[in-house]
Amino acid sequence: MSQKNTKRFREIIPDFGLLAPGKRNSITDVAGVMVGHITIKKGADIRTGVTVIDPGQKNLFLKKLPAAIAVGNGFGKLAGYTQVAELGTLETPIALTNTLAVGPVLQGLVELTLSREKIELPSTVNGVVGETNDGLVNNIHAISIKPKDVQIAYENRSASVEEGCVGAGTGTRCFSWKGGIGTASRVVSIQKKKYTVGVLMQTNFGGALTILGKPVYQDLGKNDFNLEPKDDGSCMIVLATDAPLDARQLKRVAARTFMGLARTGSVLAHGSGDYAIAFSTDRAGLSDSVGACISDDHLNQLFLAATEATQECVYNALAAAETTSGRDGNVLEKLNLEEIL
Repeated sequence: MSQKNTKRFREIIPDFGLLAPGKRNSITDVAGVMVGHITIKKGADIRTGVTVIDPGQKNLFLKKLPAAIAVGNGFGKLAGYTQVAELGTLETPIALTNTLAVGPVLQGLVELTLSREKIELPSTVNGVVGETNDGLVNNIHAISIKPKDVQIAYENRSASVEEGCVGAGTGTRCFSWKGGIGTASRVVSIQKKKYTVGVLMQTNFGGALTILGKPVYQDLGKNDFNLEPKDDGSCMIVLATDAPLDARQLKRVAARTFMGLARTGSVLAHGSGDYAIAFSTDRAGLSDSVGACISDDHLNQLFLAATEATQECVYNALAAAETTSGRDGNVLEKLNLEEIL
């Protein structure tokens, strides 16, 4: 899962959280879900990429999945948001990239969908593309990502998710250190049935790093609140579950991911685009039948799962990241999480 021989957070702190993780402790613990990356590094100043999350539904455009998007702080450029909010469905894989690559990645996602599914004219395609600004070490103005890169990332998809400085996390930061892609999962039991909640994050935000309630930022002598006003980055969160939920319920679960983000020391800063995209692989959420979905009375376990998995995603992204230099000699240093803990 992680890059090289770096330990994941749970290997350092095995008893983290109230809920148990899935087998991989990854978004891909939700059956069918896969993740693919393309990492783009060129010269001294290109450090970026694309990450694609495939829900695993064959003919997704025709057999849409229940979905919702929660907004923590809306300073971002999330493509496809309003149709998901209006209709409560997802009809393409989800792509993550850098802020100024949303256009070409959206084009690539549409081309991917049209090439794989029979979509009659004049139907359109609502691709969902999230972003964060990796401009500290990446020359974001170079527009180095092309539509074809989406196809490559999609073809690279796997149930084994690489974390850290890969794909859309290649040039991103986490607090004052190098961040990237992180993933985690939780298993819950509701009315004697087990369900999985998996989360994947593109971390690129600031704050005061807190680990399991400990003010780590004090020992490290560094937190982003000490700095002059600046670009605050962003954070994209993708949540998948196999629990039968409708769009309204998914939005409620998605909103709890921001509680996990807050546990790590983020306040969803002014300049940060913090979004959570949630979908269910169970299409029961599109049914009008009474009782097709889990009752609201039983959502607390899913709320807890979303919170814990998001928190662990942040720590996994930090653990897997490597020191990265880039644009204008800027450097994002690796945080030695194991040594600190």
